[in-house]
Amino acid sequence: VAAIASALGMKVVASSSRMAAIGQQGDITVVSLDELLETSDFVSIHCPLNANTKGLIGRVELAKMKPTAFLINTARGSIIDQDALVEALSSKQIAGAALDVFGEGSAPPPALPANHPLYSLDNVMLTPHIGWQRLETRQRVLSMVAENIASYSRGKPTNVVS
Repeated sequence: VAAIASALGMKVVASSSRMAAIGQQGDITVVSLDELLETSDFVSIHCPLNANTKGLIGRVELAKMKPTAFLINTARGSIIDQDALVEALSSKQIAGAALDVFGEGSAPPPALPANHPLYSLDNVMLTPHIGWQRLETRQRVLSMVAENIASYSRGKPTNVVS
C-alpha cells in the first residue's frame, strides 16, 4: 500500500506500537497514531487483531481525523469500534470509509443484519474480505502451493512450521 501511495505522489506516514524498532523506512515517516490521524487524508489499517488493537479506532480517534479523511480497514473488523464509525460517518465527521472487514473481522466477515446502518450510508463501501483476491495474488498463492508440493515430493519441504 505504501509503495502504491508513494508512486501516486502521496506522502506516506505510518504508526506502530513498535515505532522505536521501525524508525524511518525509506520514504515512510513513522509518527504517533495521534499525528497520523490528525494529518492523514487516507488512513489504511494493517495490523493484527490482538488485545492492544481491539477497539484501537474509536470515538476519540475518529474525532482526531480530518472531516475530509477516509478510513480503510482490510485488517480485522473489531480494530474499529463499529458503532463509533457509524456515528462518525452519519454525522460526516469523516468523509468516508471502505471496509473489507467488519464485526469481528473473520474471513469471511459475519453477515451484518439486513437493517444495519452501514448499509444505508452513502459514504461507506463494504466488501466481504476479498480485497486480496486480485488475479496476480491468487496466481502467486497457487505458485507457492505448487512449489511447496514439489519441494515436499523431493524430500525438502519449505514453509515448515515447527
